[in-house]
Amino acid sequence: MIPVTASDVRIEASLDPGLSRWMWLVKWLLAIPHYIVLCFLWIGFMLVTVVAFFAILITGRYPRPLFDFSVGVLRWNWRVSYYAHTALGTDRYPPFTLADVPDYPAHFDIAYPERLSRGLVLVKWWLLAIPQYVVVGILLGGWGNDEGWRYSGLIPFLSLVAVIILAVKARYPGHLFDLLLGLARWVARVTAYAALLTDQYPPFRLDMGGREAAPATTA
Repeated sequence: MIPVTASDVRIEASLDPGLSRWMWLVKWLLAIPHYIVLCFLWIGFMLVTVVAFFAILITGRYPRPLFDFSVGVLRWNWRVSYYAHTALGTDRYPPFTLADVPDYPAHFDIAYPERLSRGLVLVKWWLLAIPQYVVVGILLGGWGNDEGWRYSGLIPFLSLVAVIILAVKARYPGHLFDLLLGLARWVARVTAYAALLTDQYPPFRLDMGGREAAPATTA
């Protein structure tokens, strides 16, 4: 029996029971104020990551205030993503805060590491993460060749399928919700690893469902 290690990165969400059949058509528009704020937050996130790189290299620690800011940006991004384009599993408008909101249906957190490897910080975000970047590219989609065409990833495609089914049947397909949360969880773990927030390598494992499973054992 091989123990399954719990992830330092926790991403969870619950599906609203009475989702609107058509509100998903305008959520991207309603979320524009969040996109504007997130634009500046991501700039700050990148600057903080650069500072944290040198702090980890010298001290082996990610400064706690900077860590909390970075996690807050990822938490804010996850709430907006869950509302507007990844899963679209809630009609509740995301709050404007870096902090966790207990009664909001989407949550994100990373366990603070007391120590981080000073050696890994030199290679994990580019060399070690390359296989994970390939997977994330498939999941999210991106730009193609020099001609500028763009290809859709698995997550945007499945999200669209889910809300089309919602519009037709007035019911969000539960199996697609579980799959989308598993895929979003994979992306979140890779993001946290590449952003130097954890030394725990993202597992090549699809942990589906809205809740993080407790550590268990598998054959």
